[in-house]
Amino acid sequence: MKSDILIIGGGAAGLMAAYGAAKALPGGSSAKITILEKMPRPGRKILFTGKGRCNFTNVKDWNEFSRHIRTNPSFVKPAFFNLTPENVIDFLESNGLETVVERGDRAFPYSHRASDVLDTIVQAVLRMGVTLLTEREVEDIRPGFTVTCTNGEVFECSKLIVATGGLSYPFTGSSGDGYRWAEFFGHKLIPCFPSLTALVPKGYKVLDNAPSDLKGHISRETEMTGSAEALKGAKLKNVNLSVTIDGSGAETEFGDIDFTDGGIEGPIGFQVSRKCVKALMNGSKVAFSLDLKPGVPLEELTLRVKTLWKEIGNDPRTRQAKDGRGINGKEMYRILLGKLMPWDLIPGFQAWNPDILKTSIRKEIYGRGRQVQRRRYDVDLELLAKTLKDWRFDIAGYVGYERCVITAGGITTDEVVAKTMESKLVNGLYFCGEVLDMDCDTGGYNLQCAFSTGFLAGASAATSLL
Repeated sequence: MKSDILIIGGGAAGLMAAYGAAKALPGGSSAKITILEKMPRPGRKILFTGKGRCNFTNVKDWNEFSRHIRTNPSFVKPAFFNLTPENVIDFLESNGLETVVERGDRAFPYSHRASDVLDTIVQAVLRMGVTLLTEREVEDIRPGFTVTCTNGEVFECSKLIVATGGLSYPFTGSSGDGYRWAEFFGHKLIPCFPSLTALVPKGYKVLDNAPSDLKGHISRETEMTGSAEALKGAKLKNVNLSVTIDGSGAETEFGDIDFTDGGIEGPIGFQVSRKCVKALMNGSKVAFSLDLKPGVPLEELTLRVKTLWKEIGNDPRTRQAKDGRGINGKEMYRILLGKLMPWDLIPGFQAWNPDILKTSIRKEIYGRGRQVQRRRYDVDLELLAKTLKDWRFDIAGYVGYERCVITAGGITTDEVVAKTMESKLVNGLYFCGEVLDMDCDTGGYNLQCAFSTGFLAGASAATSLL
């Protein structure tokens, strides 16, 4: 079968490459555009973005947007201005999808359903006359662009666009095929590693006999410890996260984090993960410090903690509880924590910081010399304040490609023309999206780069046909 433009991969970059190509062709053109997608449905990874809500772009201007590109922003710049975030919003809205911009300049579908974004893009591409073939896994590519699928079908094209993605979320079809084909055509690869992924503190997973295929990799399926179970599900807002690598300060971020079955995630957890994964793979020691009260100096927080403790102790309800015997120190401690942090964090905070609540046994003598042992609880209020400002975690490893958001590394951009996405080594061969050495922070930046580079690759391929 012949196709003028053949696109391998029906994800965000591949779909937008098809749209860009179709849009660039003049009216009445007979040129054929075909997408080969290995999975039964295109764009499966889009369905997982933004926790299923699909944060499909970020509307920051280029100067601010480019600060969130972790590789070579100048390579992305021509593609960005060829299809800006505003262009992506206009494209979706003109095809019937209502959108909304939320905190952090992040754009979502108004429905907050990722499937609506995917369906809108697919339908727009099909209306442009693109042929979308699913369950077509490419097995081999030969010079001159003869493409053979595992089902025996053979395609020939004059322009080939590789949009196969990286290695993250392999169940969506990402298996690194594009890297192999790029190397076949002489392209160099920047070593790949997981990014925007969960970081696993020591003591979070039961690591005895846990499988690992990369240095520092801890499978998300590894059993959690009891203290991790206590922490799982807690979400922290407006905290400081400081990272040290081999004892030296490496990065500090302010924002939100989540404790999940994988480890430490959320916006700033993901933000620091790229640097941390790379360090762990190189054998370095990584540690976190969480400041739960970044707006309050330690001295002021210590005074506040002690004041709250006195107020709880003097509260009539404290004295009258427990049949007039009063609330013990353990229960008072829990009340104090409730005034200092979200309730869902308390069990995990206590499990990870047992030294704050000290337990002792004291003997009490009652009538007729009867001796009774009672448990006494004392709270180290200064240690509590210090821990709220400096809650430390040593990082044991990271969750790998099975659940990372993006793949760092890939085809070097030094061998791709930034203004067209065409290979500098092979005429008519184009690359776009995650298969390139191009990764960004979380917040809509990665999808925008996939859309922009895909659109530019498609438009460039189509224009070169004319």
